[in-house]
Amino acid sequence: MDVQQLEKLVIALAEQAEECEWIEFKLNNSNPQEIGEYLSALSNSACYHKKDYAYLIYGVEDDTHNLLGTDFKPLHTKIGNQEQENWLATQLNPRIDFNIFDFDIDNKHFALFRIPATRNTPVSFRGEYYIRIGSYKKRLDEHPEREQKIWNVEKQLVFENEIAAKNIGEDELLRMIDYPDFFDMLKLPLPDNRKGIIDRMLQEKIILKNGNGYDIKNIGALLFAKNLEDFETIGRKAVRVIFYDGNSRVNAQKERLGTRGYAIDFNDMIQYLDDNLPSKEIIDKGLRQTIRPFPILALRELAANAMIHQDFSISGTSPMIEIFGNRIEITNAGKPLIDPMRFIDHNPETRNELLARFMRRLNICEERGSGYDKVIVECEKFQLPVPEILAEERYTRIIIRERKTFVQMDKTDRINACYLHACLKYLSGDFMTNQSLRERFELESKASSVVSRVITDTINSSLIKMINTDGNSKKYTRYVPIWA
Repeated sequence: MDVQQLEKLVIALAEQAEECEWIEFKLNNSNPQEIGEYLSALSNSACYHKKDYAYLIYGVEDDTHNLLGTDFKPLHTKIGNQEQENWLATQLNPRIDFNIFDFDIDNKHFALFRIPATRNTPVSFRGEYYIRIGSYKKRLDEHPEREQKIWNVEKQLVFENEIAAKNIGEDELLRMIDYPDFFDMLKLPLPDNRKGIIDRMLQEKIILKNGNGYDIKNIGALLFAKNLEDFETIGRKAVRVIFYDGNSRVNAQKERLGTRGYAIDFNDMIQYLDDNLPSKEIIDKGLRQTIRPFPILALRELAANAMIHQDFSISGTSPMIEIFGNRIEITNAGKPLIDPMRFIDHNPETRNELLARFMRRLNICEERGSGYDKVIVECEKFQLPVPEILAEERYTRIIIRERKTFVQMDKTDRINACYLHACLKYLSGDFMTNQSLRERFELESKASSVVSRVITDTINSSLIKMINTDGNSKKYTRYVPIWA
């Protein structure tokens, strides 16, 4: 925040009728132990009261709320040889990303600690838990009903409805939100006055009225920001596209950072991918053809999924699309909520249903359950291996590798291809057969015994099952996924 924003914030907080449980005013009491206890108490109290932040402000008199200034400069204070800010952070558990601001108002110095509300885990300082009760700092264990509510608050919070920018005026609102594209993407006529524009944004619930100003919700900023960096809470969630020279991350060739909101930047990002994806020349039936090794439609779906399914509570990460010589990797924060083997048939579950619903409405992603199907269809069409899914605790990564012939595939590649081919057939109302799998692998009829071995391996892996046979011949046997 700049000095003007800080001054506006301090004045607004000082105008509170009384010192509430998520604001603390001080003059010069700079005892580091007490500051740490207040960081714990205020973070826990902000969580309890469903506030985004709590504030510890130096330079405002407790009783009168007069702006008197302070001698305390926390950013220039040390505990032993350690910066006070870092010392405080190391004593908090879990660590919270608080900010300290030193600044002047009318030649008077002020210091402000902006403290984020904890989520579902109370914050302790040096092993002790605190909370504000009225204007007093208390031990949290003396108030078990409040502690229980803090443990449960994560279930009540919806990231998209939290506030990205608070109490801003009309001019700033219309500067920060790309309202022409907002109306264009919703296929609505653009009103000829700002009241009509703002009323529609209120109706679509991407902003809220706040006194004489407005709050921009996370969903509004994520989708329609002119510049994501204008919003501190989501500025680092911009999608990165990186092209590498070769098959490793040693040499990055070029990079694109999507600084605008997801919705208004999406088509430009996909066009950038399409313009820069590698191509190869082949000779087919005596004719020279240029082909793309990777399907842009599959990348479109995976990019949208990475935005929708990311875990916004994991800080310092953003959706990423990395293009190598032999593969493409799409990564988002968070572990998937369903088994990756059931992506193709399971109704998708997401942490961010409001974001998913809005992006479907804007035709950025597919209807429920059909997006990943399209990815598999495109990979089959391009004769690519089945996408590899790495589901770790803090991230999900999907890898699309370049085309492999049947001979180049290993046993796992063949089993996965067989399973997903059976899934696609079943979901389209059909059944996998030896013939359909041979066609998927581009093999001739004399290779039916080779394909039968792949089918047997897939059955033994408990991924598919047969549903009928014609005598002793497996020629007309039909197969379905194990879950069918």
